[in-house]
Amino acid sequence: MLADSTPDVGRVEIRNLERRFGTGADRITALGPIDLDIAPGEFLVLVGASGSGKSTLLRQVAGFDSPTKGTVAIDGGAPHAGRTAGVVFQQPRLFPWRTVRGNVELALGYAGVARSQRHAKADELLARVGLEGTAKRRVWEISGGQQQRVAIARALAVETPVLLMDEPFAALDALTRERLQDDIRLVSATTGRTTIFVTHSAEEAAFLGTRIVVLSKRPGQVVADIASPLARDAKPEHVRDSLEFSALRQEISTAVKSAAQ
Repeated sequence: MLADSTPDVGRVEIRNLERRFGTGADRITALGPIDLDIAPGEFLVLVGASGSGKSTLLRQVAGFDSPTKGTVAIDGGAPHAGRTAGVVFQQPRLFPWRTVRGNVELALGYAGVARSQRHAKADELLARVGLEGTAKRRVWEISGGQQQRVAIARALAVETPVLLMDEPFAALDALTRERLQDDIRLVSATTGRTTIFVTHSAEEAAFLGTRIVVLSKRPGQVVADIASPLARDAKPEHVRDSLEFSALRQEISTAVKSAAQ
């Protein structure tokens, strides 16, 4: 059964998590202690100033790094890199010698999808992120925004219970960023996959999240946990024009500024 079609898959539990780096006099605590419960299907946005530990926390959930203290569990088990969470980074990290479809098919191969099914499945995923008609193009023939859409399609190819996104739109121009925000909000609503998204932007956090968690300056700790009142099925332009969106954005901005002091 698909991870993104199973309503009770994708629960993340973080208990007394701390991450320290270095030894002796150079030892620093970058993160924690943190306790978080993320329900299946939530779109949780981590926001905070630089150095608050957002990406460090994301690496713990991805299974790329181990906590100094405490635990992270996905559906009751330890995170396993590449199996329990798909990851989209700030840079697309695509293979330039492969076509757009080829990049997605490679991920499908790692996911165990039969070779005979990869072509059609890759095209389905590309359509899901708005890239119909680009399958045969090379990576350098498409824009930066389109490359990031390929990276999202590739992450969705591996049907993990959790999707992690580490400032995926930070390097893009404002218009492309807004369009991709619209896309990922729609993808989240249609797949139901648990998503953790890292950003510096209060506006992006307000637009995307069903829940927004603000981290303090180092060591990063939870200082605000805000449930979004915004309807997930509303049109993007209606969301951005609403008074509720403006109020939520201001609440997040104020919390981030206070946490950074």
